[in-house]
Order: sequence, then structure tokens, then C-alpha cells
Amino acid sequence: MGSLLFFLGGWGFVLQAVAIVHFIRRRPDTYWIFIILFLGWVGALVYIVAEVIPDAGLLRTSFQVFPRRRRIRELEAAILDNPSAGNYEELGLLYLDDGEFSRARACYDKAISSRTDSVDPFYRRGVAEVELEDFAAAVPDLEHAVAADPTYDFHRARGLLAHAYAQTRQVEKADTLFRETTKISTSSETYYNYALFLHGQDRNEEARAWVQKILDKRPAMPAYQRRRERPWFRKAYALLARLRLQS
Repeated sequence: MGSLLFFLGGWGFVLQAVAIVHFIRRRPDTYWIFIILFLGWVGALVYIVAEVIPDAGLLRTSFQVFPRRRRIRELEAAILDNPSAGNYEELGLLYLDDGEFSRARACYDKAISSRTDSVDPFYRRGVAEVELEDFAAAVPDLEHAVAADPTYDFHRARGLLAHAYAQTRQVEKADTLFRETTKISTSSETYYNYALFLHGQDRNEEARAWVQKILDKRPAMPAYQRRRERPWFRKAYALLARLRLQS
């Protein structure tokens, strides 16, 4: 037991370094940094067990990058011989997952030009256009998806369309659609975009309320879901800070 404690104590700075790097990158609860710093390697070890190891489940997404990119190369080669709408749609989805939004959009352009009976390529092209901040182009694609199915992608299509309306200064449409969508969706993305819209309209009290709704969901979430929602929590805290400065 003594030798184990000596070993861990000797490598304590490594454990603390690992814990601190993870804390900076993942931004869990603030109290963890005090545990890491003031309890030394013991605190770092507790943090690693409580936060780093459970986060390993999220690494599955990282490991999926390699087969996804292999499939991208296969489809890029296959399309030379068989430029079918299905191949372009699959390649577009893989590009979306890979963050290659311009390439995804180009694939959906090809898919839609040869087959227009499917809602999904319009919706996915709209998602790519939102990511590219080409909101004027995103509006008709998302309108097409919402008209075909108002619940498409668990109401995300409606939330993104409301956001696109807001970014193209269609204020009344954005306000109406945000209010309708937030009655049936609990998406942090939609809540955050609605808060941004309200802030832009100088409706800061309402904006604060919607940002707070994102943060209020946190305590009741299971740990794995809190980890997935961390980017939205960070954005919510940052927007809340801006709103407080302007109050």
C-alpha cells in the first residue's frame, strides 16, 4: 500500500496535468478545479474517475472518424461511375458529419437536381447552409422540409427555419415560429437561437429567461447527456453574462 501511494505521489503532477487539461477542454462544474488543485494527486485521481473515464464513451464518435473517411473516399470514387442521387445523398451526410459543409451542400445540389421526391436532401442542404451562414439560401430549403413534415428531425427543422428567418430579418415569421416550436421542443439549440433572436430585438428579459431554461435542464440530466450538452451550456453562460452586462 505504501509503495502504491509513493508511486502515485511521484506521478501526481502527471495526474494533475491530465485532469487540468481535460477540465479546460471539457469545462465541467467549476468546483472540480479546486479539488484538482488543492487535493493534489488524490483530487486529480477522483476527477479522472468521475469525469475523464465516463467521457471515454464520447470517444466512440472520434473513433468513427476513420471508417467515415474511408467510406467518403469509397463514395467519391464510386460517384465517378455511378453519380446517383442516393450516392450523393450518402456522401453529403458523411460530409455533414465531418464538418465539410461546402462539400455537403454541393452533394445535395447534385442529389436534388436528379431527384426531388425526398425531403431529406432539402433539409440536410438547409443544415449545411445554416452552418455556412448562408441563411437566405437556407430559408427555402428548410421551408420545403417543414411544409412536407412540420416535425422533421424532432422539430429541429422548424427551429433552424426560425433561426434562418431571424438572420434574414423576417422578424414576425421568426418570432411566430420560435414561439410555436418552443412549445413542443426542448432542444437547447432552439432555446439558444431564440434567446439570441430576443436579444437582437432588445427583449433582454425574455432572452434571459430562455437562456436560463437551458441551464435549468442541467441538474436533471443524466451525466452522459450533460456531457453532450456542454457546448450549449457554455454558450448559454456566455450569453447570460452578456445580458447581465447590458442590464
